[in-house]
Amino acid sequence: MKPLVLVADDDPAVLSALRLGLQTKGYEVLSAADGPAALEALDRQSPDLAFVDIEMPGLNGIEVLRRMRKDRPALPVIIMTAHGTVARAVEAMKEGATDFLTKPFDIDQMLVVVERALRQEDLRREAETLRSEVDGRYDMAATSSPVMQRVIDTLKKAAQSDATVLLLGESGVGKDLLARSLHAWSPRREKLFVPVNCVALSEELLESELFGHEKGAFTGAHSQKLGKLEVASGGTVFLDEIGDMKPALQAKLLRFLQNREFDRVGGTRAVKVDVRVVAATNRDLQQAVKAGTFRADLFFRLNVVSLTVPPLRDRLEDVPQLAEIFLRRCCRDMKKPAMRLSEAAMKKLTGYPWPGNVRELENTIERAVVLKSGSTLEPEDVLLQAADLVGEAGEAGAEGLLPYHESVDQHRRRIIRRALDRSGGSRVRAAQLLGLQPTYLSRLLKQLNIS
Repeated sequence: MKPLVLVADDDPAVLSALRLGLQTKGYEVLSAADGPAALEALDRQSPDLAFVDIEMPGLNGIEVLRRMRKDRPALPVIIMTAHGTVARAVEAMKEGATDFLTKPFDIDQMLVVVERALRQEDLRREAETLRSEVDGRYDMAATSSPVMQRVIDTLKKAAQSDATVLLLGESGVGKDLLARSLHAWSPRREKLFVPVNCVALSEELLESELFGHEKGAFTGAHSQKLGKLEVASGGTVFLDEIGDMKPALQAKLLRFLQNREFDRVGGTRAVKVDVRVVAATNRDLQQAVKAGTFRADLFFRLNVVSLTVPPLRDRLEDVPQLAEIFLRRCCRDMKKPAMRLSEAAMKKLTGYPWPGNVRELENTIERAVVLKSGSTLEPEDVLLQAADLVGEAGEAGAEGLLPYHESVDQHRRRIIRRALDRSGGSRVRAAQLLGLQPTYLSRLLKQLNIS
């Protein structure tokens, strides 16, 4: 079905020419002889585009445009103007007109303007749809846990300011998802969200990634490169695993946080940017400060709004809704028919301590969807790798007599030792079996005194 175009002009000859030209291309046309009639037509129907003459008796085109913008802010409006009123057309563009045509115009020119305006509107709607999908993908606002709700409430308040936010918590708890949600809730949501993994690159590459470099700054720098801080200007930069940043880079980042300016690698001119910084780590930064591996002044600069994201084992009431979210997403992304979790499968999920946190839950659901051919996931479809490494429930029966945290620690030690045995002592392979990052597994080994 072709779009409906509203044409408002007090000249019958112009109305007739526009109607004929649009109809020859299959567009439906709605005519109005003056401003009030155009607004009346807008109330009765929902045109996809409007042509409005700037000089009409009773209600001129600028006033019609203003009222259209108030009632239908996304409606593409093309202003028509004579040669002597181009200044009025400029005024109309400032009021939000999509484009303008100067009379007299030929039909081919008019059709090009129509197609361009409709294409822009299609792109706007597509961007809006994608944004809503992204918001839904990263919105962590749905929670049944009081402790997690407090984290989200604080994060929503912080989102309205430009304050630096520091997210703390174990690997896999969803710090990156919360950082994206913070950006989506903030006034900066129309600009870029740029993540930077501070542990994935060498010190030299990370410096170039963050701050950019000038041509010839080092071997291989054949052209100038903008850093992530510059690319994200106006938006948000997410510094993940900030606790692993090397001391030299910490000093340069501190200078940026203090002055909101930096030098590109090999550069001599300070670059100023307006960017929101969100940082995250699974390290104990206060302990790192005491150990001398993290700068105290940088810690205090980052620690403006500090939030600790609880591990999934401390909010098991969130498992059902998170599992349903991941299940719907996986089915959609893999273009599979909708699936459901049986009551027994859900009970299995909620009875598991999730050492890999939210990331492990998402991977578990994804694996089940990939391998399942039916519409209902049963307990046997939900492979809990760490639980399978431990064995059946009888093996862990005694730990029910221990205090909760001690019981969890024993459970984690047994899981990790079994994984190390199965992997022949390889920490990398053990981490893969457990669905963990090798760096996080190393910290767990130290934390749980596992040799």
